[in-house]
Amino acid sequence: MDRLQAIRVFLRVVDLGSFSKAAADVGIGQPSATKLVAQLEKGLGARLLHRSTHGVTPTEIGSLYYEKCKVIAHHVEEAQNVAALLQSELQGTLRITTSVAFGRRVLVPHVMQFMKLHPRLRVDLVFEDRYVNLVEQGIDVAIRMGRLGDSSLGARFLATNPWVVVAAPAYLQRRRAPRQPDDLRAHDALVYSTVQGDARWQFTGPGGREATVLVQGPMRSNNLSALLAAARGGMGIAALPWYVAHASVSSGALKPVLAKWSMPSQDIHAVYPSPRLVPAKVSRFVDWLRGRFGPAWWTEVK
Repeated sequence: MDRLQAIRVFLRVVDLGSFSKAAADVGIGQPSATKLVAQLEKGLGARLLHRSTHGVTPTEIGSLYYEKCKVIAHHVEEAQNVAALLQSELQGTLRITTSVAFGRRVLVPHVMQFMKLHPRLRVDLVFEDRYVNLVEQGIDVAIRMGRLGDSSLGARFLATNPWVVVAAPAYLQRRRAPRQPDDLRAHDALVYSTVQGDARWQFTGPGGREATVLVQGPMRSNNLSALLAAARGGMGIAALPWYVAHASVSSGALKPVLAKWSMPSQDIHAVYPSPRLVPAKVSRFVDWLRGRFGPAWWTEVK
């Protein structure tokens, strides 16, 4: 058994909740993916996954094994990327697009590191919160959040993007902190108008309980930095990606609320115009970028 391949398949099964999706993602057949995970379970002497008609979820042991394997896979990929990058040098112009907040907070430092490794490479960064047509705009690679719609595009999974509900201590002193999602109906919500159902916030809580709450409040924006500033200013409760909120939570400027409940995470993909004949500058950048996202990558965002 190729243990590293088995671990990669197991990680993608947990990430995607499906053997068929995981198999397609790593480029093997579903029977092979099922066999590799079964061999892992046999070698460990423990069941790693619950399989049902509703999907695939990790067992308690599977969840612990997943976290350890995520770190291992991250380090292996980093080592492989370093070896590949040392063998040749890229040149030309690489046009990259992503959202404003993700680009400024996350992507720019990574792009700068990549450019230092390839000093002959020029980069054109385009930050847009709206959907960008890659072919019409001449984009080489886009970093996108959420479900992918256009199946004709090439795509590589990078990481998951978790969200958190936060508020400033001053706001929580004026208003009782919510204990259940339904309590949000009586609070001032700061609404991101692009994802997470807009003003309809969805949660999963203890025992798999689900809740959907229609929120309202004084501010609605398609800009995450604006909502972060409003939350820090005590204007209300905001649902933000962890990479946006982490620094403020660490400093104490914001506090997480509804800690026992989670919002849906998003998949982050690198997307390019076609899965065939991918230019070396694109494939090399995407391979390198995958190694930048560890199990808790958002804690490293400045």
